[in-house]
Amino acid sequence: MAKEFFYRGKNVTDIKKMSLEDFAKLVPSRERRKIKRGFRESEKKLLLDLKSNGTVKTHCRDMIVLPEMIGKIIKVYNGKEFVMVTIEPELLGHRLGEFALTRRSVRHSAPGIGATKSSASLSVR
Repeated sequence: MAKEFFYRGKNVTDIKKMSLEDFAKLVPSRERRKIKRGFRESEKKLLLDLKSNGTVKTHCRDMIVLPEMIGKIIKVYNGKEFVMVTIEPELLGHRLGEFALTRRSVRHSAPGIGATKSSASLSVR
């Protein structure tokens, strides 16, 4: 049996029924302030597109994950490509950019010729 998810003592169905002002009281202060001040035009367009479509591409990495986004698929731009993010209840209150990393981990291979003093004496063929 799957464990029911709670966000700050509220389950998902209660959170979806809340108004945006009530949800703002549950999130941390930075997100609360952004909701209180209102969203930019690009963020408002994203919310409208989510109501009509299932999958949306966006550059709005600083958009807060809201209850109405749960179950949707959003492709977030990471500077090179769009990373697919499925919005789950655990992501509530976070920013979309947190799930589309802009840097990759460095994978080093063997050193090249001339990288060390010992490799300088090797013949190159």
